Amino acid sequence: MSLEKRDFDAVIVGSGPNGLAAAILLQQNGLSVLLLEGKDSIGGGLRTEALTLPGFLHDVCSAVHPMAAGSPYFQTLPLHQYGLEYIYPEIPVAHPFDDGTAAILKKSVEETATLLGEDRDTYIKLLAPLVKSWPSLAPDLLGPLSFPKHPVDLARFGIDAITSSTYLAKRFKTEAAKGLFAGMAAHSIQPLSNVATSAIALVLMANGHLKGWPVPRGGSVNIAKALASYFTAIGGKIETNTYISSFEQLPSAHAVLFDVTPKQLLLIAGHKLSSFYKWQLKRYRYGMGVFKVDWALDDAIPFKAAEAREAGTVHIGGTLREIAAGEQLIADGGHPDKPFVLLAQQSLFDPTRAPTGKHTAWAYCHVPNGSMKDMTGIIERQVERFAPGFRERVIGRHTFNTQQLESYNPNYIGGDINGGIIDIGQLFTRPVLRRSPYRTSAKGIYICSSSTPPGGGVHGMCGYHSARRALKNVFNIRVNL
Repeated sequence: MSLEKRDFDAVIVGSGPNGLAAAILLQQNGLSVLLLEGKDSIGGGLRTEALTLPGFLHDVCSAVHPMAAGSPYFQTLPLHQYGLEYIYPEIPVAHPFDDGTAAILKKSVEETATLLGEDRDTYIKLLAPLVKSWPSLAPDLLGPLSFPKHPVDLARFGIDAITSSTYLAKRFKTEAAKGLFAGMAAHSIQPLSNVATSAIALVLMANGHLKGWPVPRGGSVNIAKALASYFTAIGGKIETNTYISSFEQLPSAHAVLFDVTPKQLLLIAGHKLSSFYKWQLKRYRYGMGVFKVDWALDDAIPFKAAEAREAGTVHIGGTLREIAAGEQLIADGGHPDKPFVLLAQQSLFDPTRAPTGKHTAWAYCHVPNGSMKDMTGIIERQVERFAPGFRERVIGRHTFNTQQLESYNPNYIGGDINGGIIDIGQLFTRPVLRRSPYRTSAKGIYICSSSTPPGGGVHGMCGYHSARRALKNVFNIRVNL
């Protein structure tokens, strides 16, 4: 197919993991591709900075990456050749309780199940088939709604995944198993009683068993650096300090892919879109926000549970009932006194994150979208609850409320780090209900952000599928993983 001459074949706006994935796939297929980034460096949510004290490196946004390590597309790229090294904690996730014990996720399904005692057989029955089938299921699940390549495996997964996590957790007898599952489900950032929240928990647990929950040596920014280095090595071009607020700022191209959410797309390219499509975008729903704290520590966090002192990620929130009640309160506009806290302690495994003998920690809790409430004290009390003496070890801290997060990264509308709520109404129909969720109503304009399937997380699959659609529609090139 012959196309008229343009400055570039394709332009990508935004250099988060999805923008980078889209740019790479297009460049791999022989196109001339320009990637534009508003900040002075690439990365989107993949950034690492000295937020607290000199020598303490903190992941500004994303921190732990089970989905990046298990991404069907990222696994095809030679990122290790461009400096990316993952570190795999022996205990990927710990979930401490008030009595000083902790439930843990280990790489082995069998070992994890055995530690859950009388829930051993239930856990194996739930997770072992998914872990076995995940490599073939992943392309179906991490993409747009389509006819599955493995319908039997998908149906088996769907029976459990479509349920609410509070319902599925009833299969377990022990508080340990129920709490471990609740902490996984809380990553969905919505009430645990919502339909399909079990899907988030199951996918995260399966990837933990297959790939672990790794942290990149040197910080999350090194995922972005590796992707960008590979992109430029195969001929791609990157321009930073180029914030796009109007479509007319863009160089001419046959295809433009936006790594932005519907709100920004309307501002930048609304005049290019049909009235009906704009109406659909305006109905797009954003979810809960987060309040984030980073700490510089004089020593490691003194969790009562020994397993939590050895885990890369710690889910702080107690029982299933407590976590579910807190998430529901937030969805209703409140702020719980004992919120679920997602905490990462990368410096336990990566000595580049802090000076010798010192440590860093990264954490957030959920809050109502746009909340301005300072949750620092509440979060620290939750950590102290399971790690007495924690606050005595804090020598520096940095916080982000929802407004500050959105100012730092405009895709985090109201502090929503998932690019829109991933509930049953927006699981596959994000950002709108269309045959292709990536293609807008305007010829050559696509959306490739986490506001498209499969949603949030550092996996690049939104960008991959959007670029794949653009290749087919605009350039008559068909590609598959």
